[in-house]
Amino acid sequence: MEKSKVYFTDFHVPVGTSQLDKLRRLIEAAGAGQIDFEKKFVCIKIHFGEPGNLSYLRPNYAKVVADFVKDQGGLPFLCDCNTLYVGRRKHALEHMDAAYENGFSPFSTGCQIIIGDGLKGTDDVEVPVRNGQYIKAAKIGRAVMDADIFISLNHFKGHEQAGFGGAVKNIGMGCGSRAGKMEQHNAGKPIVDADKCRKCRQCAKQCGQDAISYGPDGIAAIDHAKCVGCGRCLGACNFDAIHNPASDTVQMLNRKMAEYAQAVCDGRPTFHISLVRDISPNCDCHGENDVPILPDIGMFVSFDPVALDQACADACMAQTPLPNGQLARRMQAPDFIDHGDYFENTTEGSEWKSCLEHAEKIGLGTRQYEIIKV
Repeated sequence: MEKSKVYFTDFHVPVGTSQLDKLRRLIEAAGAGQIDFEKKFVCIKIHFGEPGNLSYLRPNYAKVVADFVKDQGGLPFLCDCNTLYVGRRKHALEHMDAAYENGFSPFSTGCQIIIGDGLKGTDDVEVPVRNGQYIKAAKIGRAVMDADIFISLNHFKGHEQAGFGGAVKNIGMGCGSRAGKMEQHNAGKPIVDADKCRKCRQCAKQCGQDAISYGPDGIAAIDHAKCVGCGRCLGACNFDAIHNPASDTVQMLNRKMAEYAQAVCDGRPTFHISLVRDISPNCDCHGENDVPILPDIGMFVSFDPVALDQACADACMAQTPLPNGQLARRMQAPDFIDHGDYFENTTEGSEWKSCLEHAEKIGLGTRQYEIIKV
């Protein structure tokens, strides 16, 4: 397969210009203007950030993309789907409140906000998955699929299960309705290693399903009847006391995400943008963000989301971990086991390669890329 082009620019700017100017030039240099936007509805998929989290992408970046689309004659809207866990984005009213609280509005971004799967997360459409091995019909938010053109705008960061949250995760998991997210997560449930549990109770604070309780000895226990397998407790535990006993569960999650992303992108024009900055160890779904694990790198864009994720991951692996971050602390631990991957080293048991391998296998894109610096 021919290499995909991935366009890159760093965050350095001379006096008199800005990162927003650079992002616009990058989008133009990559050829996004070749898409016929005239009078077309354009879904710009973005994560609005859980309130309390400060590492999500600023609305200013979304405005650059929306303005570009409008300049091409398109009709853009910002979109995300409701969350599976019970937080501040589980239904459309709270979700839009959260978006406004974090600075996203028609006034700051120049376009409307739509919650893709409706008021209660039930407004979805079943979309066939071409070459799907695990999912035959993905449950995607209706507004996402009603759009003529799809653009993903992603904050590239760590993730407690999928290794990192990049373009494919933003598309696959992010565009699934609540039922679709459940379908992707239902391969397995985590358990607690009682010998490692420090009784800190941080895991229960992150569980949106009230699935974690504590015995008379203070040791955590997970009720699998309530657990939805979202993995937030894995990221919350700093002592590796929570793990998933099914060794292929993370791989299954990753492959299902790839198939959901295939359903979203297949059959219409798509374009993908990743900003590799504020690389927090966990997802922006958390109501907090730890210090970055790696330095800010730059902005990457491509018509191929698989090549984009691979390029971003490779760029991260070429960095030196920031001191005092979760990655550096784990690498300095006396019992540290080096997995040869910064994201897996950040959260034991996480993994991302299976996602891109499967995405390439089903034809979503290629991991082979050529970097073009702008």
